[in-house]
Amino acid sequence: MLSIVANLTIVREFILLGFPNSENVSILHSVFFSLIYSCALMGNVLIIIITTVDQHLHSPMYFFLKNLSFLDLCLISVTVPKSIANSLTHNSSISLCGCVVQVFLLIFSLATELHLLTVMSFDRYAAICHPLHYEVIMNRNMCVQLTAMSWLGGCLIAVMHTAGTFSLSYCESNVVHQFFCDIPQLLAISCSESLIAELVPIFISVLVDMCCFIFIVISYLYIFCTVKKISSTEGQLKAYYTCVPHLVVVLLFVSTGFFAYLKPTSDSPSISDLIISMFYTMVPPTFNPIIYSLRNHAMKMAVGILLKWIFTK
Repeated sequence: MLSIVANLTIVREFILLGFPNSENVSILHSVFFSLIYSCALMGNVLIIIITTVDQHLHSPMYFFLKNLSFLDLCLISVTVPKSIANSLTHNSSISLCGCVVQVFLLIFSLATELHLLTVMSFDRYAAICHPLHYEVIMNRNMCVQLTAMSWLGGCLIAVMHTAGTFSLSYCESNVVHQFFCDIPQLLAISCSESLIAELVPIFISVLVDMCCFIFIVISYLYIFCTVKKISSTEGQLKAYYTCVPHLVVVLLFVSTGFFAYLKPTSDSPSISDLIISMFYTMVPPTFNPIIYSLRNHAMKMAVGILLKWIFTK
């Protein structure tokens, strides 16, 4: 829907054209996205429930995991259900207000998750490299403050990006070549002569994200150096088995996000853009529960007890 104001066509809604609009593709898209969403939903809700009700899982690590699972739920719920609904109804429109909310919640979830992953890498560094001082370093007040800073930082970055993106003019095309309102595709269809209002927030975010990523890498380098000093080969393998997947997910999360937001914008559709966006919006929420929690012995014990309690009721 477009409205004419003083001979200027102003966009009041956007059309999300992420996937080809054929019946077979729509069905495949809906089924695939529904399966991914169901897996992410079950895994993250299970972690939130277990880390809340099990008193043995109230340590700093599980406190951060619970927050991470909540963020993963937010991240995947911002984009996937709307995309499934659009595919099933063959209606790809989203209102301007809906697009604003989607951009804000998406950036908030992405930024806060990266900040929290940085905090979690520090937690693992303290636990492995300074085990005798771990409880002093990661006391409850410190955990709450670090988590609050992660959420606040994510909120500030989301406000910055949302304000910058929607201060631009959208007066010609309203077709977004993505399955959700994503900033690079919105910039590609903007009719504003200068994109400085959004390029500045992107530069600030890249700077902050690079600092987070470097901090995570340095933390894990210290962790790996400490692990190498472990005399037991089994102990070393166990530590690597735990840490390497964490680092791989962070690397995938950050690299695909950087590529999506830093590559030159284009007003033509690209299947690579869709695949890359799926890597940083759908892969972390789906695999984080497996990598960070459900491979953990204490978590598996807690899941077993919970399932036994449910089925004996």
